[in-house]
Amino acid sequence: MSDIAVQASGLGRAFGELWAVRGLDLEVARGEIFGLVGPDGAGKTTTMRLLTGILEASEGNASVAGFSIRDDDEAIKSRISYMSQRFGLYGDLSVEENLRFYADLYEVPRREREPLEERLLGFSYLTPFRKRMARDLSGGMKQKLGLACALIHKPQILFLDEPTNGVDPVSRRDFWRILYAMLKEGVTIFVSTAYLDEAERCTRVALMHRGRLVRCDTPQKLKQGIPGRLLELETARPRDAREALASKLGWNRVSLFGGMLHLYAGDDAEAGQARRILQEAGIDIRSEKTLTPTLEDVFIHQVTRDEETAA
Repeated sequence: MSDIAVQASGLGRAFGELWAVRGLDLEVARGEIFGLVGPDGAGKTTTMRLLTGILEASEGNASVAGFSIRDDDEAIKSRISYMSQRFGLYGDLSVEENLRFYADLYEVPRREREPLEERLLGFSYLTPFRKRMARDLSGGMKQKLGLACALIHKPQILFLDEPTNGVDPVSRRDFWRILYAMLKEGVTIFVSTAYLDEAERCTRVALMHRGRLVRCDTPQKLKQGIPGRLLELETARPRDAREALASKLGWNRVSLFGGMLHLYAGDDAEAGQARRILQEAGIDIRSEKTLTPTLEDVFIHQVTRDEETAA
């Protein structure tokens, strides 16, 4: 069995003249959590739908679980699960009835169903709610039930499209506990997320922008890839300060985080230049400190740089 769970080469999808995904090259190893991060419209959902055989590729190819998405899509579907942003739970069925419905759908052998059901209910902390109608569950509980249903046939690869979007922090934490438990059992997890703190939990992270994969590496290496120093500046006029710095240093070098400015300075000389720019604009720096970059810093730096280049 290959060590590669997912491999894409030049993969793309066009809708008319608009390319939602273009020239996508990536590899996902078996037994890793691979994170896909990008803004709305970056191509994350289209990528998921291409890899799961829901959409046909306009260019390139990919293999999932060792099978081509162009020639063996049915073989792929029996080996994966895909939990979309609107996973199809049935509100008029109870928690356990939803699980049994998906067991029927995936033709899970009847002798395996009861232990699987009990295990998944325990994993997802839903055992006390097994008789509750799905429509009466909280948002977080619905997502955990959706995940349990997606795991009922023991897939090799699990595709999750922003599974915790809009879910409360406690349920998000529980959700990731379940994912780590599945990872220990050898399930490969391919997840897109809008939460950069969640991306930190992934083995590797791919940053997508405008339908293209722009960076892919471990979270630690991505954070080390920002050149120079990341400075946090506090001023009384953060928006004016950003305008002043961006007009001289470039929009990809400075961003707002709440009321604080984050500045990418290539060296001490550039940091000094930034201080002079603010001084000339009549803006005092109340405090300054050097930060360790987060994935959010990396992402904003990359996206603003690409937008500046495109402009």
